[in-house]
Amino acid sequence: MNETLADDASPAGRPWRFWLAVILVPIALGILLSLGTWQVQRLHWKEDLLASIEARRTAAPVSVEAIEQELGAGAEIDYRAATASGRFLYDKERHFLATHRGQSGFYVYTPLVMTDGRYLLVNRGFVPYDRKEPSTRPEGLVEGEQKISGLARARLDEKPSALVPDNDEAANIFYWKDLDRMAASVDLPQDKVLPFFLDADDQPVSGGLPIGGVTVIDLPNNHLQYVITWYGLAFALVSVVLYALVKRRFRS
Repeated sequence: MNETLADDASPAGRPWRFWLAVILVPIALGILLSLGTWQVQRLHWKEDLLASIEARRTAAPVSVEAIEQELGAGAEIDYRAATASGRFLYDKERHFLATHRGQSGFYVYTPLVMTDGRYLLVNRGFVPYDRKEPSTRPEGLVEGEQKISGLARARLDEKPSALVPDNDEAANIFYWKDLDRMAASVDLPQDKVLPFFLDADDQPVSGGLPIGGVTVIDLPNNHLQYVITWYGLAFALVSVVLYALVKRRFRS
């Protein structure tokens, strides 16, 4: 009985287990190392992306005309510091559902008529839910020519997710930033609307609303953790295999 058990536990007793390990261990090790290497590449990509965004955000502001030229040349303009001058059309505000510091409300997107007759949709900032209508915050509706500074924001070409509701243009509530529909819903001529947004900075506004400077740059960089995880699992697998081989050698 004991001899039978010993034979079954030996490589010769159950050769299929040995050969199964010979096949599966290299495959598993290759997968783990590939995943780890992929995460290293993703780590470098994310670090370069964050550095690029920081450089654009902290660079000397340029005019929106310069932003337009950069965009036409294929350059990345998202979060680029920029300035614009013009007159706001407060009766054509568009409202994007948002939260700010735990409070629900809206980001106020207001068309800015520039001196060349074109329009720029400016995210002037946040207003609480009950201050959605411009009539509830008349102090902030400053007339005349104004200079706005902030960050250029790239447009979205499609809804970011199927889970995002459709925009309710009739109620003037936008759940995703559809630049074309924001402009068309207030009868702005499409060929005169700049193809990007401008998020205004936190320069104080008369009456305190909208609250500017609401741009959130939150790009998590967890790739180093994933690198450690996948390479750690590969190291653990190799350790287990080596331990099993050493143990088997001493038994034989």
